[in-house]
Amino acid sequence: MMEQTALNAEIRDGMNLFERVLKRSFDFVASLTALIILSPIYIIICIALLLQRDGKVLFMQERIGYKGRPFNIYKFRTMRSDSESDGTPRLAAVGDDRLTKVGRFLREHHLDELPQLLNVLKGDMSFVGPRPERRYFIEKIRRENPNYDYVYLMRPGLTSMATLHNGYTDTMEKMLIRLQMDLEYLRKRSLWLDTKLIFKTFLYIVNGKKF
Repeated sequence: MMEQTALNAEIRDGMNLFERVLKRSFDFVASLTALIILSPIYIIICIALLLQRDGKVLFMQERIGYKGRPFNIYKFRTMRSDSESDGTPRLAAVGDDRLTKVGRFLREHHLDELPQLLNVLKGDMSFVGPRPERRYFIEKIRRENPNYDYVYLMRPGLTSMATLHNGYTDTMEKMLIRLQMDLEYLRKRSLWLDTKLIFKTFLYIVNGKKF
């Protein structure tokens, strides 16, 4: 990874230190509140996944986050337990044949992401930021565009500009587009922009819009 000073000299973070502290404070309070309010939905999803009898309810996978540090991301399991039995990482796509019946429903309505509120609470992630990726795919992206390293200046997020406008990143082309959008977010980000992205994400989910 490039030196932090070199990165800051080329692409400046749109948020100052005070805004970043407020952003983290909001993440902590909002994620804790959401976990409490949504607890009945968590229970219903867990029961549905248990009745499916195909592996564990929660899915954990290593992702690379803030400052290039690895962390375990939490999701409700949506794919068969043998989805990567050969050990080769594969990108998830819309209509992926590895999805279970319950998993397909969770994916379509973005309910599989709910456990990531725990990641936000812990500080691994934020409500708004670039989606965290696996090291295997990061290396592929960096061979095409080494500016991926700038992503490490931000905590990964539940939603982002790229998530709303680029959808699931199931190809390298989409990954590179997502990177450009993430870098644009880094330059422009502010508490007001985060508020707009959170509100827009909420409207998309409520209205059933695919993204």
